[in-house]
Amino acid sequence: AGITPFNFPAMVPMWMFPLAIACGNTFILKPSEKVPLTAVRLAELFVEAGLPAGVFNVVQGGPEVVDALCTHPGISAISFVGSSAVAEHVYALDCRHGKRVQAAGGAKNVLLIMPDADPDATLAAILGSAFGCAGQRCMAGSLLMPVGERTGDEWRERISEALATFQLENTSACDTADMGPVIDASSQARIRQFIQDAPVAGAELAVHDTTRCPTQGFFVEPTVVDGVTPDMDLFQHEVFGPILSVVRTQTLDEAIAVMNQHAYGNGASIFTKNGAAARQFAREIQCGMVGVNVGVPAPMALFSFSGWNRSFFGDLHVQGTEGVLFYTRQKVVLSRWDSATVRTLGW
Repeated sequence: AGITPFNFPAMVPMWMFPLAIACGNTFILKPSEKVPLTAVRLAELFVEAGLPAGVFNVVQGGPEVVDALCTHPGISAISFVGSSAVAEHVYALDCRHGKRVQAAGGAKNVLLIMPDADPDATLAAILGSAFGCAGQRCMAGSLLMPVGERTGDEWRERISEALATFQLENTSACDTADMGPVIDASSQARIRQFIQDAPVAGAELAVHDTTRCPTQGFFVEPTVVDGVTPDMDLFQHEVFGPILSVVRTQTLDEAIAVMNQHAYGNGASIFTKNGAAARQFAREIQCGMVGVNVGVPAPMALFSFSGWNRSFFGDLHVQGTEGVLFYTRQKVVLSRWDSATVRTLGW
């Protein structure tokens, strides 16, 4: 069975059921109750394509349905994508009931900028990573880590200027919109609480213009918070919204050390023209997906989506070879067809 989040109602289930069904399993999909219709349409397309009844199934509901799937004796394995708190719950519950489980959780992904980073390409990557999908994705770059005070000042100014012309609109109706709303009112309120708490904790709202938000819809203004430190909530917790937190560091070694103390371990990117810096970053950063001059280091489906630490609970990740191994059980057959049996070394 697969339990999937609201933010990618088609893509995330497609990490799961194509491999599961191709490997010979039947599959139950439990989508987020916030986006139930995409899963229904996927099931309809399977019916139209001639998939036998009962191979692909959809159930709707909330936490009670999640627990029912995790404890049902007829389900052998669970794939989950969502928050780390629920991922840990799903993992623990499945393990208690003897099931195989892969549970992908939240993230706090760093965008590390060296002084030699290409200005234009890096700016485009940062804006897309931090504010694409209104920050509602587990691969969003939510921590900006410039190396050196001058680098930090320059990038604060560049991003501020770019966000001044950001267009907030309904992305379904406006092709030129740079960012749309968040999923619902509760998410909007939660994200704005992070913004309100930041100055109290000692950070600075470098970009925060509430006047450009449309009045209709659950919009949150793209926000840049400077002066964030590791003890603050904005560093420690996944916001899942359009907030870019600036954590200033003086050296590459310091930046890596600061990020490696984080509980999450999904993705991290470095922007540089220096091969040695990129190699050091890739080797030493403690996360599963690393980008070099890439804003969103999410791999092609050929490779596994490799979260570490509290970004993943389990052994075999989704997608790639690990995904195939997760949806199969290995069998070893030893046979011989001759009668000349000779014992060797005690066998």
